[in-house]
Amino acid sequence: MRDAGPEAQVDAAASVSAATGRTPDHLPGPNQFDWHADDPAKSTWSRRRILALGLGGVAAVIAAGATGLELVSHGVLPGQQRLDRTEGGCSVPRPPLRFSTPGPSISGTFYSRARNRTVGYTIAYPPGHGEGSSLPLIVMLHGFGGNHSHAVAGMSPAQAMALHVGGSPLPPMAMVTVDGGGGYWNPHPGDNPMAMVVDELVPMCQQLGLGLPPHHIGTMGISMGGYGALLLAEKYPQLIAAVAAISPAIWTSYAEARGVNPGAYTSAADFAADDAVTHTAALDGTPVRVASGDDDPFHPGVVALAHALPPGAIVEFSSGCHTGPFFVAQEPPSLAFLAQHLV
Repeated sequence: MRDAGPEAQVDAAASVSAATGRTPDHLPGPNQFDWHADDPAKSTWSRRRILALGLGGVAAVIAAGATGLELVSHGVLPGQQRLDRTEGGCSVPRPPLRFSTPGPSISGTFYSRARNRTVGYTIAYPPGHGEGSSLPLIVMLHGFGGNHSHAVAGMSPAQAMALHVGGSPLPPMAMVTVDGGGGYWNPHPGDNPMAMVVDELVPMCQQLGLGLPPHHIGTMGISMGGYGALLLAEKYPQLIAAVAAISPAIWTSYAEARGVNPGAYTSAADFAADDAVTHTAALDGTPVRVASGDDDPFHPGVVALAHALPPGAIVEFSSGCHTGPFFVAQEPPSLAFLAQHLV
């Protein structure tokens, strides 16, 4: 079954609402966030900067000034932990978004043997293209609580492919989204969303001429989807040519993940096998861009990731939280990054 037309989307996976700026209920609490309290040297990571990772770790750190904003007392997180924010602490200027007239999108379903269920998907084409076009492909992974209809924050996949960045339209690329469930894109008993992407979704797209050599495939995601995109690129470097992760949900330990979201991993062994930080060496040679807010509860995990990534990976920390405004602000540079390496 397929029906054409772009779908209006909001990132239900990783934020309650871009308008409210509330922190979602599946994030680590302040005890995990306050990771650097006993080490003043590490507190410099809570300032706005862009990191270009080089030999032995960080090659350059450009400080752009203190945010002056700490997480203090608004949303209630798992375990009755409170995370509070001073006024304006999560405010991120919404960038002016300009789109060309979006191209067509196709939504449908297929039965996934890897997931043992029927899943939905959406394929979005850029302006001036449609079925039969041969194009690079972006696999966009949704966040926790989302699905193929809620993978991109603040815009539809078709709008994302019609986005202007820096005054110019993105070069032609296609985007596919798919239902991955709530298991953090790693294998669970009877449900393997990663295998579904690699063995079912991508071949289906390639049959349509998308991501078929000589064209490349990249991946992108927000929150749980950002973690999933990194994991996908680590597990299948021969398939994924570039990866962009926005506010990736990087847990620092199995105990932390299980304490907040018991369904994220089935066991400590599974966490070790699918820990994005541990396996970053597999990304050597793969272009990587990661963006995360200074006041994101997953900040400790992303900092660990930043230190572990191979030379040449780009990690940007800037003012913001794990909310819709930050996600939307980081989508244009993330898409431009992928375009640079896929087209």
